[in-house]
Amino acid sequence: MDGQRDEQHDDAEGRGDPVTGGEPSRPADRRIGRPGGPVRRTGVVLAVLVVALAGAVLGVLAGGRVNTDIGPFRASLTLSPATEGGTTIDVPPLGALLLDSHSGPTHLTVRLGALDQGRTEALLDDPASISRASQSAVEDVRSGVMRLGLRTLASAVLVTLILAGLIFRNVRRTAWAGGLALLVTAGSLGTAAATLRPQAIEEPRYEGLLVNAPAIVGDARRIANDYTKYAEQLQRIVGNVSQLYTTVSALPVLEPAPGTTRVLHVSDMHLNPTGWQLIRTVVEQFGIDVVIDTGDITDWGSEPEASFVGSISLLKKPYVFIRGNHDSGKTGAAVARQPNAIVLNNSTATVAGLTIAGIGDPRFTPDKNTSPAGSGLTQEVADQVIGVGEQLAATVRSSPRPVNIALVHDPASAGPLAGTCPLVLAGHTHARQVSKLPQAPGQQPTALFVEGSTGGAGLRGLEGEKPTPLSMTVLYFDQQKMLQAYDDITVGGTGQAQVNLERHIVQDPSAGAPASVTPTPTR
Repeated sequence: MDGQRDEQHDDAEGRGDPVTGGEPSRPADRRIGRPGGPVRRTGVVLAVLVVALAGAVLGVLAGGRVNTDIGPFRASLTLSPATEGGTTIDVPPLGALLLDSHSGPTHLTVRLGALDQGRTEALLDDPASISRASQSAVEDVRSGVMRLGLRTLASAVLVTLILAGLIFRNVRRTAWAGGLALLVTAGSLGTAAATLRPQAIEEPRYEGLLVNAPAIVGDARRIANDYTKYAEQLQRIVGNVSQLYTTVSALPVLEPAPGTTRVLHVSDMHLNPTGWQLIRTVVEQFGIDVVIDTGDITDWGSEPEASFVGSISLLKKPYVFIRGNHDSGKTGAAVARQPNAIVLNNSTATVAGLTIAGIGDPRFTPDKNTSPAGSGLTQEVADQVIGVGEQLAATVRSSPRPVNIALVHDPASAGPLAGTCPLVLAGHTHARQVSKLPQAPGQQPTALFVEGSTGGAGLRGLEGEKPTPLSMTVLYFDQQKMLQAYDDITVGGTGQAQVNLERHIVQDPSAGAPASVTPTPTR
């Protein structure tokens, strides 16, 4: 028995501390009361705790990131340590939305990147898929956050184990540090999940250019509901365009002669994907030779929006474009990269036998630093827009070939072009108008065609009781490149599931379309 007690006593003395993993306390230490044992254990415990916290932080910073698809967007989700919780939705270069989404020492950043070309084209081909994409986006975010949480946990534990192994070179201490890192990281993520506030999406704070978003977009929930109804109506409406054209073409109103050039004039798309569906239908059914776009194809002119212009290449027809006041230099460059696109900026081009001159809008109104006057017609803006009209008029006069069509975005730029060419096309006002520019004695008459919004003014068009209709115009030019007729096409509006086509015949092409004379701004 004495021998057994001696063996148990020896075993007890031979076991080390379960946390520190150090040498066992000796009886001599206890008898003398040396403070080295408890103090040393406390120091080691603190060291393990510090290493666990440091490893967890480094692990979150190193591995707390995943890439995922959210609807048509490529996005990155990032977790980072923070004194307060919350979520930042970063939309470069427009700015960010800040949401008070959760509490706890973790902050989530969702950074939206470029649009995926394939998924964007799928949305354009099937307007109903817009609704499906918005529904799947919630699941995309949920799946991405779950993967982000698991990846963050694994990264925090792994980094902590490596760090503790390098510092302690002791299995027990390394294991304790890894367990603590797992506990701290899981606890932080659990706190965020337990304090989740989904209603925070209704009260975001804005940074950057998005500060203007509430004033521009209005009530996002109401607009989303309106757009769902609008998209459903348009899906049926667009399918009726071909039937309508077949009916109208059968009427003995216009017999386009051989050699007639058909031009489709669009403007102010404002990122509405439904506009592309309508354009493609009209291009195919009307046998369009050239598409002319007088600007505002985007809303903010940002790099992520540049993917929207990829549908230009699907038209397989020459696409002549000038920048509007919502299109940046990056927008113009993105359009120019399309194989069938021609971007005019105080220049001319001959397309399908038509000589076209165009100039971009001098303003970029989303940037209030470079365009403090905005889009209202103040004296400063009038000087700007009239100035580009004068520049284009000089270019038209010096052209070696007579110019058939001149393009400006704002009709206020058209005044100086009177007498330089038969036809000026513009947009900007989101309201269709046909008029003549004031004619000086001896000058040729110049007609001004202002297009409505082919994109229904984008989200702005959904703020009223009835959305802004989609509009475009087909222009028919004879072999002498004189305007002989034009069709005004207007599509829909919620509660008005209709397509309206109004054909106008120009009886005397040399005199231009019959219209009243409208004065334009002067200096």
